[in-house]
Amino acid sequence: MTEYTFEQLNLIDPLMRAIRAEGYQRPTPIQARAIPSLLQGRDQLSCAQTGTGKTAAFALPILQRLVASKRPAGGGRSPRVLVLAPTRELAAQIGQSFTRYGKHTRFQVAVVFGGVVQGAQTRALRRGVDILVATPGRLLDLLQQGHARLDRIEVLVLDEADRMLDMGFVPDVRRILKAVPKKRQTLLFSATMPPDVASLASSILVDPVRLEIRPTERTADNIDQRMHFVTRANKQRLLAHLLAEDPSMQRALVFSRTKHGADRIVKQLNRVGVHGEVIHGNKSQRARERALESFRSGRARLLVATDIAARGIDVDGITHVVNFDLPNVPETYVHRIGRTARAGSSGVAVSFCDQNERGHLKDIERLIGSSIHQVADHPYAVPQPPTATMALAAGADRGTAGQPKAPTPRGRRRYGRGRNRTTSVARA
Repeated sequence: MTEYTFEQLNLIDPLMRAIRAEGYQRPTPIQARAIPSLLQGRDQLSCAQTGTGKTAAFALPILQRLVASKRPAGGGRSPRVLVLAPTRELAAQIGQSFTRYGKHTRFQVAVVFGGVVQGAQTRALRRGVDILVATPGRLLDLLQQGHARLDRIEVLVLDEADRMLDMGFVPDVRRILKAVPKKRQTLLFSATMPPDVASLASSILVDPVRLEIRPTERTADNIDQRMHFVTRANKQRLLAHLLAEDPSMQRALVFSRTKHGADRIVKQLNRVGVHGEVIHGNKSQRARERALESFRSGRARLLVATDIAARGIDVDGITHVVNFDLPNVPETYVHRIGRTARAGSSGVAVSFCDQNERGHLKDIERLIGSSIHQVADHPYAVPQPPTATMALAAGADRGTAGQPKAPTPRGRRRYGRGRNRTTSVARA
């Protein structure tokens, strides 16, 4: 692909000055491909992970659109741009990005989310905003109370659409869609593209430009991927062992499948003298901010998070990503390990795999196109099953060396089906 400069993307001077101040040298692939079509006013469907620069990919052309167009008469200071995000952290990060990129413009940005009292948010809306970033639950509450109006929206962005659907926000999102004008520019970004996201996209986008940044591009050579076969009962002991024996694990992001599991990991590590923090949807906003700041500053050596809560976490210098629980969506693995080895640095992705997760491992290896290196010399190792790193050429329905396909491990389900699906959550 041809390398572009930001100058070649025809961005206006106020935005170029902000870009230079941020230290950006060249646009990322998603920025180079998305910005030109968005400047033309096209709808867009993009499959791209967090960390690929997608916030700037939509924020810069949106700001340029606002500069070029006048506010419609009679609209007061009702929002002209609405960005929906699944988590408080991601919403706050997007709001900060709009503020930084638009610092040479006069546009007002407001961020609304749950978990905090709404007084400051309603006051900001009364003063008037141009760009509103919101989690669906809190925005719907404000709409129903009459504190927000969306009848002047010109651009609608759904960011991390797959996570919004996983969190049970579908009804809220559809109610919000009824409150915005039908004539608008709509952008949908998603790290994965399951059928429910594709269905939502087809119902709200008009002749969209389709972009995909392949997830395999994110499993870079500078990420050292390691797989540890271990029983579930020994995962906690193995994590404590690695933290004690490997001084290079200076800043580790640990992924747990459940909120209770995340709490349990941190509680048990704290008992053995390892200071860690935890972040998930049951934590208050203040507690989440304290945990992030402790991890970011280095006071906490590790941060344990669920996938949903981790969306929007932007912390530099993460040395290790630990998959305490293997994800049951293979693309999520790629998304997780992309948190380390950013900006050309190196990083390590450590994964724990028990008997019931071996099917997930096969799916991950099939997606990334290679086997993950097995670490056998640890004190809690269990034998590697013959089908866990099956040759890709053997196909999905055959075992290694032509043996019959191993039985599906009990409990294995596709994400979004059966018991693994998140059916009810507290609003973000």
